[in-house]
Amino acid sequence: MVVALVTIFIIGYFFIAMEHPFRINKTATALLLGTALWSFFVFCEATFTGMLDPTVKADADILSIIKDPNRGWHSFISSNLIENLGETAEIVFFLLGAMTIVTLIEDYQGFRVITDKIVTTNKKKLLWVISILTFFLSALLDNMTTAIVMIALLRKLIADKKERWLFAGMVILAANAGGAWSPIGDVTTIMLWIKGQVTTVNIIVKTLIPSLVCMVVPVLILGHTLKGDIQRPEESETGFEIKPRYRKLILIMGVSALVFVPVFKTLTHLPPYLGMLFGLGILWITTEIISHKYSKDGTKMPTAVSTLEHIDVPTILFFLGILMAVSCLKVAGILGGLAGSLNSAFGTDVPGFFFIDLIIGVLSSVVDNVPLVAAAMGMYPFEGADAIFIQNHPFWEFLAYCAGTGGSLLIIGSAAGVAVMGMEKIDFIWYLKKISWLALVGYIAGAIVFIAMNLALEPYSWWSEMV
Repeated sequence: MVVALVTIFIIGYFFIAMEHPFRINKTATALLLGTALWSFFVFCEATFTGMLDPTVKADADILSIIKDPNRGWHSFISSNLIENLGETAEIVFFLLGAMTIVTLIEDYQGFRVITDKIVTTNKKKLLWVISILTFFLSALLDNMTTAIVMIALLRKLIADKKERWLFAGMVILAANAGGAWSPIGDVTTIMLWIKGQVTTVNIIVKTLIPSLVCMVVPVLILGHTLKGDIQRPEESETGFEIKPRYRKLILIMGVSALVFVPVFKTLTHLPPYLGMLFGLGILWITTEIISHKYSKDGTKMPTAVSTLEHIDVPTILFFLGILMAVSCLKVAGILGGLAGSLNSAFGTDVPGFFFIDLIIGVLSSVVDNVPLVAAAMGMYPFEGADAIFIQNHPFWEFLAYCAGTGGSLLIIGSAAGVAVMGMEKIDFIWYLKKISWLALVGYIAGAIVFIAMNLALEPYSWWSEMV
C-alpha cells in the first residue's frame, strides 16, 4: 500500500513539474492525483489495519472505528475525507477571498498610490525594495496573502515577463522567510504558537535574524547579476479615471481587511478564512455603493461581482487537488511514519534534532509542511513528565524556521509559491533552474546562523553534552 501510494504521488508530481513539456495543465494533474490517491486507498483496508498497533491508543481508536459494525472502513474513510476537505477548504476560501480583495484594489487603481512612490527603475535597487517590503509585510499578514499583493504590484512595475519572474521568485523567498519569524506569518508557525510550543517574543527573537539572512543572501547573489533598468508597463486604458479619493479608500480598506485577519483570529479563535470573507463582505458592500453612485453618470465602476469573473480559478483548484493528495498520505500514516523514521535515525539529542528539522524543511518543498509539522508536534510532547522538547526549546524554533523557509526550494512547496505560480504562470523547471539554488543557499545560511546564535547565546545543557 505504502509503495503504491508513494508511487502514484511521485508520478503525479512528475507530471505537475513537467507541465510545459507535456502541455498538460498542472491543475488537471493535481485534481487527478488527489482523487486517484483516495480512490486507491479505499481498497487498502486489510493492509492499513495490518499496519496499526493495538497497543498504541491512536491506532486502537482507529481499529475500534473500523471494526464497529455500525461504522466500518468506509465510515473511517468518509469521516477523514470530510475532515481533510474542510481543512483544505479553509485554505481555498482564504485564497479566494484574498485574491478577490487584491484584484478589487487593482481594479480601482489603488496600487498606483504605492507604485507612484517607487520611482527607481534600477533593477538592483528595486530588488531590495521589493524583497524588504515583502519580508516585513509577510510577517504582518501571511506569506500567501503577501505574495498575492506583491505580484499585483510587480505587474504595475515591470513589463518584461521573464524579468518579472525573477522578482516574483524573490517574492516567494522573502514571503516565506518573513512568515517564518512571526507567530502569525505562516500556517506552521501559527500552529506552534497556538498549541504553546513557542511564545511570541521568543520566536521573534530567536528566528528573526536567521530568517533575515535567509532572505538577504539570495538578494545579494541575484542583485550582483542584475544590471540596467527595468521597463515599466504602459498604463492600460480603463475607459474612465478613478478619482484619487476612491483609489485611496479602496486601498486602505483592502489592506485593512487583510491586516484584520490575524486580529480576527486572535479575538474570536475562529479560522482565518472567516476573517478574510468578513473583510471581503465589507469591501463588496462599499464597492457596490460606489458603483451605484457612478452609475448615475453612466459610468460602470468595478464591484466584487465583476472582479470574481476574472479570478484565477485554476490556481484555486490546483490547491484543492494537491492538498487533498497530501492529506491522503497523512491519513494513510505515511507522513507520520516518515517522522518516526527520522526520529529513529537521528534521535532527539544534539545534533540529531537539528538534522530532523533540516530534513523536514527540505521535505516541505515536496509535500505540504502543515502535516509534517503536525506529525512532529504529535511525536514530541512538550508538557508533563513525558516532555521531550519543552516550550521554547530550540527544536520548535528551528522547526518553525525550517518548515517556513524550506518550502521555497520548489515553487509548489509553499502556499506563496503556488499562488505566484498560478498568477504569473511560472514554469516549474524555470524556477528549479533559476531560483531553487538561491533558496537552498539562503536556507542553509539562515540555518547556520540559527545554530551559531543558540551556541553563543544559550548555554543549554545539551550544548555542553555536545561539546
